[in-house]
Amino acid sequence: MSNLVPESMSTRGLEAFLHEKIPLTKAMGLHVAESNARRLVLEAPLDKNVNHLGTAFGGSLHALPTLACYAALWTLLREAGLDGHVVIKRSAASYRSPVTGTLRAICVRPPAALVKEFIADLRRHKKARMELTAIVEGTNGKPAVEFSGSFVAVV
Repeated sequence: MSNLVPESMSTRGLEAFLHEKIPLTKAMGLHVAESNARRLVLEAPLDKNVNHLGTAFGGSLHALPTLACYAALWTLLREAGLDGHVVIKRSAASYRSPVTGTLRAICVRPPAALVKEFIADLRRHKKARMELTAIVEGTNGKPAVEFSGSFVAVV
């Protein structure tokens, strides 16, 4: 396992990585609120992601769950001791309701069996694909945005 793994998996290390490698995350005010075996949660303040109506900008509402899934998969690679790249191949988002406060995207980590199969494929073929989903929480407790994407990792 790489010496960079423990720091890269911490919320602080992951946030620094995202800010350095994906400048948009810094402009959005992105903060890694949670990263553990169960889920990855990203937050961004409304004031840096606001539209002309005073609600969250649609582009930010698509970018944040994309980044949550990307970061979850990137973290899985690091946990497996792999130094690779993650790219998005396809994505879709359904916008259910406006977001009027902090943007909060949640990507539930995939089941262990799926991760094991993904890592085995990645080691064998040097490339693997995974479907991930995320939601952006709404103020009413229901998902304001439902996101799904197909991500590809290459080592």
